[in-house]
Amino acid sequence: MVTTTVKVGTVSTNENTTQPESLPDYLSEERLLTVPDVADMLGVIVTRVMDDLSQHRLIAVQLEGVRRIPARFFTDNDEINKFVPGLIALLSDGGYSDEEILEFLFTEDESLPGRPVDALHGHLAREVMRRAQAMAII
Repeated sequence: MVTTTVKVGTVSTNENTTQPESLPDYLSEERLLTVPDVADMLGVIVTRVMDDLSQHRLIAVQLEGVRRIPARFFTDNDEINKFVPGLIALLSDGGYSDEEILEFLFTEDESLPGRPVDALHGHLAREVMRRAQAMAII
């Protein structure tokens, strides 16, 4: 398993989650799904979602002892957005922590415009992937 290194104000875990004392501002308005909710939505068993977390295809935050996965990681057809696992892998391999990946995805970027996570659902998805590649190299 990957050990998550997180910034001050959070607790490090080894389960691909970031456990904040409270949600960071960039996630405070986000719809977050529990692992069982994601399993129901995807039509799979809970252990499949746990595998996705352990294989770093998805990342989660832990709040009040419960893992929560941002709903924006999924399409309107209740599938994992095809760009999310690759983007997580790119940035993770480039040395970014789960918290840093979440901050990148959910923070407004005027040059896109909007948030990278929203761009992954539209015509700017490849631009977000190019930026992630460049960030991972630097």
